[in-house]
Amino acid sequence: MSVPEHRPLYLDKADPTSYAAAGRLAESVGATAEAAGLSRVLLELVNIRVSQINGCAYCLDLHRTRALEAGEEERRLLLLETWSETELFTEEERAALLLAESITRLPEPEERRYAEDLARAVLGDTAYAAVCWAAIAINAFNRVSITSHHPVR
Repeated sequence: MSVPEHRPLYLDKADPTSYAAAGRLAESVGATAEAAGLSRVLLELVNIRVSQINGCAYCLDLHRTRALEAGEEERRLLLLETWSETELFTEEERAALLLAESITRLPEPEERRYAEDLARAVLGDTAYAAVCWAAIAINAFNRVSITSHHPVR
């Protein structure tokens, strides 16, 4: 049996109804984050960090552009992968990034609880929930783009 030539199937085109529902989730997450007082920059840092972990080139490109448009500095974006080794990120950003990494990597329960407890203490429950939903949503979008082989143009 020969292996057929790989031809990507864009999931967003194959099932636009489900993709539209995911888009509505992203809009809701943005509104929740704004209501919780989270900055657009913080949300984009979460989107980029999760996309780095997952290796999603399409989402990295998209959210880097959005972060710069929101006022983020190129230097911080270049160092985002090593955020915990710098003093360039605020306490709120660090808590959100740690939480987003935990949601993405799903470490052992003790490490997850530490990230969750720290983030809740720093962010408060409303912003904590918004960051959780942001990380969950970008993880889903990463998987759609990776599975679909969305190109970076």
